Amino acid sequence: MALSPAPSGEVSLPAHIHYELALQILEQASLPALPANSNAYRQLHSAVIHLRKALRLQKQFEEEWQLSGGRVEYQWSLNRDRPRSQTK
Repeated sequence: MALSPAPSGEVSLPAHIHYELALQILEQASLPALPANSNAYRQLHSAVIHLRKALRLQKQFEEEWQLSGGRVEYQWSLNRDRPRSQTK
């Protein structure tokens, strides 16, 4: 997926830790608490798969964006009063 036209600066994206924390909670706490063959387990397992895919897609976007000259700013919250995160 090639990005065009050339990026005009910086794009804000969630920090990877947001995905990783949700994945750890789901995999280490939520899924083990459910019966393995239950509908609830399958639903949460599907959420894990989709979160992993979302993180992978974001990383692909970041790489292509940066290769085309753009910058990524990782957001830690929506609160703009806090110090801005480091850019990559």
